[in-house]
Amino acid sequence: MSDDLYREQILEHYKNPHHFGELPDADITQEGDNPLCGDVVTLYLKLDDGRLGDVRFRGRGCAISQASASMLTDLIVGKPVQELKTFPTKDLLEELGIQISPARMKCATLSVNTLRVALNGDAGEEE
Repeated sequence: MSDDLYREQILEHYKNPHHFGELPDADITQEGDNPLCGDVVTLYLKLDDGRLGDVRFRGRGCAISQASASMLTDLIVGKPVQELKTFPTKDLLEELGIQISPARMKCATLSVNTLRVALNGDAGEEE
């Protein structure tokens, strides 16, 4: 895919995010923020027999942070929690499909870092 198609995909996820909203019966709720630019993401995780049964997110911020949260939810739903504790950052960056500048890296990785905090109690290992 060309960069233009990836940018279109990012804008589509930003305008029409997947799994957007709250889960009132979430087992884990975790907020993450990027104070440098004001991005905020809250993940709502519903566990089901060792797997992520459902996920929702709410947030505000730049297109990269919100689109990456939407893409992350697509990638993680139904996966074993044990695997998600070390979900590789590179998998999410590959899904975004564009070169992320160092200045935007915290935006792009906010959701996956929030997932690690939710499941591990800290940011865990970045891959």
